[in-house]
Amino acid sequence: MSQTQQDAVAKRLEEGLKDRWYALCPSSFVKEKPVSLQRLGTHLAVWRGTDGKVHALEDRCPHRGAKLSQGTILNDTLKCPYHGVEVRCDGVATSVPASPGCKLEGSHSTFNYHVAEVADTLFVYNASKPVDTPPPLTLPPELADDAQFSRFLCYVEWKCDYRYVLDNVLDPMHGTFLHKQSHAMSQGATQSKFGIEATDTGFLFAKEGQRDVNFDWSEFADTGIQWVKLEIPYPKTGGPGGGFIIIGMVTPISHELCGVYFWRVRKVAPGWQRDTWRFLYRDRLEARHWHVLEQDRVLLEDLAPNANDPKHEHLYDHDMGVVRLRRVMRSLAQEQIEAEKATA
Repeated sequence: MSQTQQDAVAKRLEEGLKDRWYALCPSSFVKEKPVSLQRLGTHLAVWRGTDGKVHALEDRCPHRGAKLSQGTILNDTLKCPYHGVEVRCDGVATSVPASPGCKLEGSHSTFNYHVAEVADTLFVYNASKPVDTPPPLTLPPELADDAQFSRFLCYVEWKCDYRYVLDNVLDPMHGTFLHKQSHAMSQGATQSKFGIEATDTGFLFAKEGQRDVNFDWSEFADTGIQWVKLEIPYPKTGGPGGGFIIIGMVTPISHELCGVYFWRVRKVAPGWQRDTWRFLYRDRLEARHWHVLEQDRVLLEDLAPNANDPKHEHLYDHDMGVVRLRRVMRSLAQEQIEAEKATA
């Protein structure tokens, strides 16, 4: 691979893979006015139409580059504040009031993005080129099945490369040390052997001979959207339901900022059991979980510069999950760059 291609792969990994769904923001971010969001190497104008459906365009008017997010909502269309150019959610400039019938009018001149709304979250399809219909958004059942699972979304923005967050989740051993004082991570061995098990959508990285004691395993999956999963054992005082499931996603905002999504989930039936669990979570458990998350944030935001550079790291067997994850991500990025070069 040439140096130019290597640089392109590195840039793709930094900004996020193409042709994948990504978490965009909590649903509550988009209300009665358009918002501008930096994500995945670009700026998006995101708005909710009068019918409640959410749309996204490149946040750039095709006329002279004004921010469409500063404009006016006309249901599925944004009206630019600068000269009144109207751009529909499919990227077509439908009206140029100062020059009707000009070349701009009727042209597909703005990159458009498909948006879905599930689990209190907006998801965006990061297409490499405009598509009429994106592939389906395939989420884990913990997010898609409201009948079996109850969840809370935790969204934070951390000042670090998004890949550090993924590495952190694929490193169960850090829970034994960094989170040792946590109510749910104080048990288990401080020395462990790990194994990797391939799954239909990714892989499972787990401690050998220890389950349901601590942060004992984590899973990486790519179902057209990349997500991680882990489960923390819970005492009976944690209320009804099984283990405490965490589904995680992370979206690059810039090289040094990322959006982190953790859904805290339990498999608990609707009715009094679900109501009890949700009350206990808000009343007693949530603050503890934020404390654990804060430990991760403080550490990851203060890693040494270029901490994941192979020239600086000295990895050992507990890092097999991190190594596998990086290999998968680099392979996907390389495939995309090579395919784009072949069709250029």
